[in-house]
Amino acid sequence: MSDIFDELERLGLRSSRAQLGALLTHATKNRLSPVQVVEHLVDIERRERDARNLASRTKKASVGAHKTMDLFDWDHPTKIDRTLCEEQVLNLAFVQTRSNVLFRGPAGLGKTMLEQNAATT
Repeated sequence: MSDIFDELERLGLRSSRAQLGALLTHATKNRLSPVQVVEHLVDIERRERDARNLASRTKKASVGAHKTMDLFDWDHPTKIDRTLCEEQVLNLAFVQTRSNVLFRGPAGLGKTMLEQNAATT
């Protein structure tokens, strides 16, 4: 049996051994047809993938630990328009005007740090 579970995992199925074992037990006990077994397997797999997808998106959506604005160096590596950032981003003026904010610039400029501070404001 473990060989079947290993092969299913190699094929990309995300369901656990316990879930698959329970399905096989249920299918045997209730004399399910092959089509019914596959339907149940698809349902289990869809629910498992949806749960993992939600968990992944939830984890990525968190702001997490970040550097506060009082520690930000506005002159490094290039000068950033502090007034514009404070007015539009940190004071959330873009929310009041229902406009979008685009953080654009080279790596290490502070885009993520600005976004994190705006999210926690």
